[in-house]
Amino acid sequence: MLRSPAMALASAAADAAATPGADLEPLVAHVEQRLGALADSLRERDVQAIELQAQELHRALARAVESFMHAARHGGVPEAMRLRLARASAQLARQREALSRATAALDRAIDVLMPGTAAPVGRVYTASGLSAPLRSNTNLNA
Repeated sequence: MLRSPAMALASAAADAAATPGADLEPLVAHVEQRLGALADSLRERDVQAIELQAQELHRALARAVESFMHAARHGGVPEAMRLRLARASAQLARQREALSRATAALDRAIDVLMPGTAAPVGRVYTASGLSAPLRSNTNLNA
């Protein structure tokens, strides 16, 4: 027996209603995919890809959280979906921490190479590092 598209849609809606959280699964899968893509971009150190993947992940997380809140108010969220979202959240926290450590290391390296206002005024770098202050009577013209 052939079913019309309307009957198939109604059947799919009934199946989704019968299986709480079925509509959440694709959202969680999308968040997991975005996390994986962001991890790949971070590993490759591709700044443009990192920015794009971070934006995509933010959108995916916003949609998932909104849908989870709606599901929680209207029948609850299955434990399996909660656990998957919690694992994704933990992975995001690990990525954020790794990025924070890398940023701090970069900041320290920049501070060593290019000291800010902490360096005394009038000092210059030489091949061996920071040298004595410039003398005011030194003629720099050739």
